[in-house]
Amino acid sequence: MAGGEGTRAEPIPEIAAPPRRVRLGLGAVVLLVLGALAITIGIGVWRGATTPTEQVTAATPTPGATVAAGRVYVHVDGQVRAPGLYVLPAGSRVVDAIASAGGFGEKADRTSVNLARVVADGEQLVVPEQGAAPPPAAAAGGGAGGEAPIDLNTADSAALEELPRIGPALAQRIIEWRDANGRFAAVEDLLAVPGIGEKMLESLRPHVRVG
Repeated sequence: MAGGEGTRAEPIPEIAAPPRRVRLGLGAVVLLVLGALAITIGIGVWRGATTPTEQVTAATPTPGATVAAGRVYVHVDGQVRAPGLYVLPAGSRVVDAIASAGGFGEKADRTSVNLARVVADGEQLVVPEQGAAPPPAAAAGGGAGGEAPIDLNTADSAALEELPRIGPALAQRIIEWRDANGRFAAVEDLLAVPGIGEKMLESLRPHVRVG
């Protein structure tokens, strides 16, 4: 080498460590992600433990047990999407029970059900299939299923609405016909009431009489 000097070793540049601010930032992000995950899991567990189930899938008989105040048990069966035993607020109507069971099934005969009727505790509500004869109204403490037939000549609107396929409007027509024409001489006279045909008459026949 020129000048007789030896070769000088070039110094190796030092790799600067990442700034402490960056290291702290990454650690904070990890902690935030883990914390958010823990909170999400905790909320899911809490909601699963506190959300009430309206459908009763199993029951253990308890001697002397009574229905909780303000609640009724209704067995919804037949042409509904989710048949089963449901707990409803007292004063609920048939429309509420069917809604709790997921609504009508595809083959349900909707005209055979009085949606406005108030359900009773312990009732079995059966929605028939189209073309099938409507089952007797099964009620606990009220309804046409477990009582003597209703007298067409003395029944008021509330009593008539307990009959299968009879709503407020049709009950009012029956009363108006009776007021205009006098007493029903036979059950077949219902055919003279607008809105009642042969099929409906046959479904009503077991539940009505002429006194």
